[in-house]
Amino acid sequence: MATGIDVKPTGHGQLIDNENVYDAKTVLASTVLCFDFGEQRIGVAVGEHVLANTNPLTTIVNESNEVRFEAISKLVKEWQPKLLIVGLPLSLDGTETSVTLLCKKFARRLNGRFNIPVMLIDERYSSVEASDRLNQTGIKGRAQKVMLDQVAAQTILQSYFDSL
Repeated sequence: MATGIDVKPTGHGQLIDNENVYDAKTVLASTVLCFDFGEQRIGVAVGEHVLANTNPLTTIVNESNEVRFEAISKLVKEWQPKLLIVGLPLSLDGTETSVTLLCKKFARRLNGRFNIPVMLIDERYSSVEASDRLNQTGIKGRAQKVMLDQVAAQTILQSYFDSL
């Protein structure tokens, strides 16, 4: 890649690991943070490899990149993940969009800033599935806005665990 970023294909998605620190044994016994990237909001979920459980965590609302990464930094310090998952937004036919490129840039920044491997996972239909989940719990319509992105991140993270 012209950017010097090492992107390795894996069975689960694309891995961004500039410092080549990905160690499967360490990662598979660790906590994972997952991000549903959006230009307005970033949903965050957390999960544990050992139990393959996922939980919505928070939504980072549209702020400057500095504020966004400050919030992410606090989450990384608190949860000590060994892997970060980022949902990769693709069009329905699998092609990249302008948001896909922004998302990849966000993933590279995560890797560069925290020196934690980042796995890009196809996130098609994650928001639809998250909305369905919220509907099933009785949260409908506009009431979903607060939780939709973090539940979408949870859905992305669960799809990663299911693929292991």
